[in-house]
Amino acid sequence: MNIKKAVQQQFSKSAESYVHSPIHKDGKDLNKLLEIATISGGELLLDVATGGGHTANAFAPHVKKVTALDLTREMLDSAQTFIMNNGNENVEYIEGDAEHLPFSNDVFDLVTCRIAPHHFPNVQQFVSEVQRVLKQNGQLLLIDNVVPEDDDLDQFYNYIEKTRDYSHFRAWKKSEWIQMLELSGFEIVEWHRFVKTFQFDTWCNRMNLPQEEKNALNKYIANASEKIKTKFKIVIENNQVISFQGEAIIVKAVAN
Repeated sequence: MNIKKAVQQQFSKSAESYVHSPIHKDGKDLNKLLEIATISGGELLLDVATGGGHTANAFAPHVKKVTALDLTREMLDSAQTFIMNNGNENVEYIEGDAEHLPFSNDVFDLVTCRIAPHHFPNVQQFVSEVQRVLKQNGQLLLIDNVVPEDDDLDQFYNYIEKTRDYSHFRAWKKSEWIQMLELSGFEIVEWHRFVKTFQFDTWCNRMNLPQEEKNALNKYIANASEKIKTKFKIVIENNQVISFQGEAIIVKAVAN
């Protein structure tokens, strides 16, 4: 299946669960994103792959206008309901592709993208498109899950994510993000690493994973090497995976 069709199919089924997901709704990373942004109140902001609308909702009171873009119509509908219920009316909702942004050059003061690029099949194209639609000295505020620099750990994490969610493409290494951004003409101003604890049942259920596949994934994680179990702080009780730990980065980059 085409990865973008997979994204639309997967998120059309789980739109509401993403709006109410604590890891998306209540993440401390969202507060950090607001903290590191340079905002005066008159900015035009584009939120790419808005998902449940949490980032668009958080920034809406602080900028002139937010454009919330997502590939999946059902996600946009859920995001709109969530954002309007919070009293924010300066948001428009556009169905579109992160790798082919439907906007002219030099339009936005800020572009945000939170917990989404691991679904993009051509993340370099996404970075180039963000550079194109940002004004000079515009800010990219990015959050995404990343993998360790070690190839074995990288492969393990991406395998379990892909197994849980067929619309997952790749979580990148921190070094890969820095390289992509700098080679695309961005200057990285600030970045932070933070850990994320995933509760196995909730993590699987958010993607409506069938029980048989959930059991197979549980077995795969439980049988991982000690190096993997230590790095990801995998908690297992009575052969059942309870939780594991991943990592993500927050990046503030400025378009030259």
